[in-house]
Order: sequence, then structure tokens, then C-alpha cells
Amino acid sequence: MPSDVAGLVLAAGSGSRYGGPKALVEYEGSRLVDRAVALLAGGGCAPVAVVSGAVPLTVPGAVVVHNPDWATGMGSSLRAGLRALSWAPAEAVVVALVDQPWVGVEAVTRLRAAWAAGGVSVAVATYDGRRGNPVLLARPVWADVAALATGDAGARPFMRAHPDLVTLVDCTGTGSSADVDVPADLR
Repeated sequence: MPSDVAGLVLAAGSGSRYGGPKALVEYEGSRLVDRAVALLAGGGCAPVAVVSGAVPLTVPGAVVVHNPDWATGMGSSLRAGLRALSWAPAEAVVVALVDQPWVGVEAVTRLRAAWAAGGVSVAVATYDGRRGNPVLLARPVWADVAALATGDAGARPFMRAHPDLVTLVDCTGTGSSADVDVPADLR
């Protein structure tokens, strides 16, 4: 498999519903941000960038990029992350969310395999037929994805505008893209 796929963790939020930044939340002995970086690295993504915002982060094994506009939503974090990875020799990026600790490495591997097979601009992990995360974006679409990313939408506006560029990748059985909104979700 190609090694020119970067990883991007969106971890800038304040976690207002959770009660604090989810990036710092400990789960099974590690912070959610460290788990997300390990997910992408374990799936063969390099380099891995983390977008911070509400709190400063130091994350071993990752390049941390601060998003000063983090409060405007995920869209600005996606834009900041894609801009920061423009220096990387990557031809694609797998984007993961910090608050989804149950996504499995195999999901990342399947997205990369779909891209490596050719002809994929956007690959979206699905679980039991439902779209989830992570999402792989080929470099040729980064600028257009960034241009449409606003508020909390991330890549969704681009995918709605270009359904012909979206490839669904079955990741059923590899984990779950359920997210953590409140502390009870981790129990």
C-alpha cells in the first residue's frame, strides 16, 4: 500500500456538552487525542497532524496546528489542517475526529486500500450501511473541500455537492464511529 497518505485529527473543540475539551479526556489509560493519533499512525498514515484550538496540545508522534478560529466550528479546523498538510508529500489524507475512540485501525486500512486501488477522490467509512468516520480525501479535492467547509459541517458540503466523487467503504465489524458527547458515553 502507498505510504503517501497523511492523517489529520480534528481536536480543537471546547467540549461544551462534555464539560471540557474532549481531546484531554482519558479513556482506557490514554487521552482521546493520543488514541486518535495512534489510530491513524497504526493505519499507515504519516505524517499525522492534530488541529488544536480551545486548549493548547502537545501530542507525541504528531504535528500540532493551532486553529485560532476553532470556536467557529469544525469547518475552520478542517481548513487549518488541510492548509498545514500542504507541505507534506501526501497524496491523500485520512481525517478522524477526536471524540470517536472506538474507530478501528482496520477502517483506516480499508479507506487507504480503496484509494490505492485508484479512482477515489473521497472515501467514507460506513458501518451497517450508515456513513461515519473516518473520511479519506485525495489531494486534488482538498482546496474545494476547504472552500465549502463552514461551521460544523467539515467535508459534508463538498460530499453533498459532488456525490459522484464519493466512494463508500464498508467498515462494518472494524469498530464504531459512535462519538462521545457526554461523560456517560464512555461507560
